[in-house]
Amino acid sequence: MTGVVCAKILLQRSLPRLIFSSRTTPTFFSPFLSRGHRLGPSDDEMYQRTTVSVMKKEPGSGIMILSYSPLGFNIDGNKVFGPCAVLPPSILQWKVGNAKDITEESVSLFHMIVPQIEILVLGTGARIERIHPSVLALLQSKGIAVEVQDTPNACATFNFLMNENRIAAAGLIPPSTRTAPDMKQE
Repeated sequence: MTGVVCAKILLQRSLPRLIFSSRTTPTFFSPFLSRGHRLGPSDDEMYQRTTVSVMKKEPGSGIMILSYSPLGFNIDGNKVFGPCAVLPPSILQWKVGNAKDITEESVSLFHMIVPQIEILVLGTGARIERIHPSVLALLQSKGIAVEVQDTPNACATFNFLMNENRIAAAGLIPPSTRTAPDMKQE
């Protein structure tokens, strides 16, 4: 009988440990249940850029940027080569080569038009570039909000603002095929 009692005591002691030990790691720590997909900053560069196909344009929805390339833009079926200023309903050539060329003088056309724009979206090429603080201060003093983005995101933001019937404009520099770190001295 002592052997049966000892076995029963050992079984009772080990059984709670098994149950307890199986619950020491909660299920939310499981690598399969806690793993989430997160894109890194360069993950989207693996995918090709796409164009927008507008199936049915609402009347009065404004200008839409359909595509962009290193050469320029396709805006409502109009091919624009090089940097451009989109001031609905007009599309103008914009004499800037890169983000450093965006000065108080080059943005003057955005704050002189009537009706005054609410938001200016600046696309600085393949990357977000810093705009001189005096340019941003000038536009802010004129009551214009400024969004500085890389050109692909600036095109999407501008299209969204136009779809929302906002009074917006865009200054866009085409994204280059080669970015600064890829360029080599030859």
